[in-house]
Amino acid sequence: MSTNYGPGDGPAPRVLTDEELSALLTEQTFGTLATVKRSGHPHLSTVIYNWNPEERTIRISTTEDRLKVRQIRNNPRVALHVPGGNVWSFASAEGDAELSEVSAEPGDAVGRELLSLTPGFPDPADERAFLEQMVKDRRLVIRVKVGRLYGTALDVG
Repeated sequence: MSTNYGPGDGPAPRVLTDEELSALLTEQTFGTLATVKRSGHPHLSTVIYNWNPEERTIRISTTEDRLKVRQIRNNPRVALHVPGGNVWSFASAEGDAELSEVSAEPGDAVGRELLSLTPGFPDPADERAFLEQMVKDRRLVIRVKVGRLYGTALDVG
């Protein structure tokens, strides 16, 4: 049986706890990163990210030539919006982003950090190829130290 709600009859949004928000960020891998354009308007990019709840840090692999990198250099304030498992929940993480150096040599510190964002490679040759590709791609890491974490859920049946 379908429930028909009139205006104001549906459930109210429920504020997610810090634990629920962290779990949502851990469960998901895709989000929308908002950076600030020179005009002050937001620029949105779909990204794959890694959440470290102990450090409260988000890491994103990208290439040096991306618009989001230039925008972070101009204004480090960013937000990441992550949808929950359904359209009724979300988490948003805000903070200042910092950019690593570009991976310049296979196996350097940045390359190892980028490697830590992957599930890993059982074959050492694949790992070496990955680290070499990070240099060719001119990859770096966007690190966001989360200062504010918030989100809600609608508990609908």
